[in-house]
Amino acid sequence: MRLQGLHHVTMITADARRNVEFYAGTLGLRLVKKTVNFDQPTAYHLYFGDERGTPGSILTWFEFPHAAPGLAGAGMIHTIELGVGAEAAFGFWAQRLRDAGVEAERRDASLRFADREGLRFELVVAEAANAPLRAAHPEIPPEWAIAGVEGAHAFADGDDRGGLLTGPLGFTALGDGEYLLEGAQRRFRWGYDEAPHARGRQGAGSVHHIAWASRDEDHLGWQGEIARAGTPVTDVRDRDYFRSIYFPEPHGVLFEIATISPGFAVDEDPDHLGEELRLPAMHAHLRAQLERTLTPLENPRAALA
Repeated sequence: MRLQGLHHVTMITADARRNVEFYAGTLGLRLVKKTVNFDQPTAYHLYFGDERGTPGSILTWFEFPHAAPGLAGAGMIHTIELGVGAEAAFGFWAQRLRDAGVEAERRDASLRFADREGLRFELVVAEAANAPLRAAHPEIPPEWAIAGVEGAHAFADGDDRGGLLTGPLGFTALGDGEYLLEGAQRRFRWGYDEAPHARGRQGAGSVHHIAWASRDEDHLGWQGEIARAGTPVTDVRDRDYFRSIYFPEPHGVLFEIATISPGFAVDEDPDHLGEELRLPAMHAHLRAQLERTLTPLENPRAALA
């Protein structure tokens, strides 16, 4: 078995409207699904990505209104790397972010910024092996558009403790806390940095978990591999757009392995993804209540149609 690459990264927001404005507006991603949290259906679960919601492009958020700000600490992801086609894109994004009131810091080979809730990102030149996964936005030239999620860094006080990464999951150690997942479809860079002294806390602007992509037929095999490695792993959870298992990596970061299928077009026309509230079958009876209580959200793609 071989992981396919990244599937998605899931974060927490306190304000769904501002979240949509920033990610679908400023960053130009497509809002591909507007649904609710399976475990807490009174909370939105919003998915952003490329035109078809391809694994490897997906960033998702749980909305918990008025949640206190989070703080990345030991066992938490602190930075997410987004790919662009070339370094020439950094100038375009620095100006676009400034125009939106967001400060950006140019590095030798990257552009760093934080979203409106303090979540840290770094624009980097995408791996040549990674096919570009872009969304269309009228204000963003295709050659400058975000082309997928390239990497992530977590705070931890050690390296591959227990060998989970380089053993069952198939990452390659590059040294200095850096690892590379050479998936069957995409590459992904993963890294550990020395943890700060301040205790971390989940909240608005923090990462909840990261998910790796699996072929459907391998999913139960991965569950068995993780269990045999001595790591507690959940049963398979049906998330409508993929099936999932969850487990903690040894430093405490919550990992998920999610299937490629059935994808985000299983309940919506691909040309109209994210335009209507979609509910898991188990929560369908709550539609009238949720439509009254959830913050009304307009998909920017529908507004431009």
